[in-house]
Amino acid sequence: MVSRRTTASAVTATAVLALSGLAAAPAFAHGSMTDPVSRVSACYAEGPESPKSAACKAAVAASGTQAFYDWNAVNIANAAGKHRDLIPDGKLCSAGNDKYRGLDLARGDWPASTLTAGKHTFRYKGTAPHRGSFELYVTKDGYDPSKPLKWSDLEAKPFATVTDPRMESGDYVFDGTIPNKSGRHLIYSIWQRSDSPEAFYTCSDVVFGKDNGSTGGTPAPTASAPTDEEIEAGTDESSVEHGGHGDQHAGTGAEATAAAPETSESATPSEPAASEPAASTASAAPNEPAAAGEGERLAETGGDATTSYVAMGGAAVLALGAAVLFGAARRGRGRRAAR
Repeated sequence: MVSRRTTASAVTATAVLALSGLAAAPAFAHGSMTDPVSRVSACYAEGPESPKSAACKAAVAASGTQAFYDWNAVNIANAAGKHRDLIPDGKLCSAGNDKYRGLDLARGDWPASTLTAGKHTFRYKGTAPHRGSFELYVTKDGYDPSKPLKWSDLEAKPFATVTDPRMESGDYVFDGTIPNKSGRHLIYSIWQRSDSPEAFYTCSDVVFGKDNGSTGGTPAPTASAPTDEEIEAGTDESSVEHGGHGDQHAGTGAEATAAAPETSESATPSEPAASEPAASTASAAPNEPAAAGEGERLAETGGDATTSYVAMGGAAVLALGAAVLFGAARRGRGRRAAR
């Protein structure tokens, strides 16, 4: 006869097994700026085992190769908008994470992207898309890349802000107007999730006009973003999962919605699609909604990167527990009827 104690033990054992699987599950990675190319993306594209540029060689020597295989996870799990309080001067590019300390090296020969003032379309590779807001800052005139980057080196206000930008081919895509600058500068991005306190950070070295060479008069190499093939080739070496949360939430009961139209200070109003409720655009000015994420989804998890595992694991435990209890009850009723 199956007792309640035996049944409870079976459910407990199932829960322990399921939760132990959750503990071993990898964390999700999330992304990095690819236009203009972030430092970590540029060095990953060069190859963590044999980087080509002097700056990336130095960064790998300081941080090790794993930091660059994990190029899409420069984050703070519980930032909650307190970026300046949590990240000390001199450690903006690593977000204060010692794992990425090589990104904070103060030097003027980091691989750079060429920019011009005016409208620019930015791209941010989202390996695990989420709802949230982006802020982009540029360094002040007189910026010296040979000195550690401080918060005071950035302009006081972001030159571009956007909430829930559209996605195209795995990239967040949004427009902004770059202010008039000359020479070597740095663009700092902050991506603050709205479904979690987690935030992500990037440093992108850029050159306006001609790069006269900040160190030794030698221009720095041009930065290149990793291709999809290069990203795929490095997943086996990465310590973080590259899957998207939108796919993980499909069928789990967790709420996931299609990418919302982007909003920014320079947004151009557009009529909502006929199938979209008016409320979805009432509080924002959409900027070229187009494509509606091309089927990609932004997760609204209400938690951190482990939420999808907890949701699936919790559902599995409840389902298995219910099955055991239901089976035990049926066997009990059968025996009583036989008597």
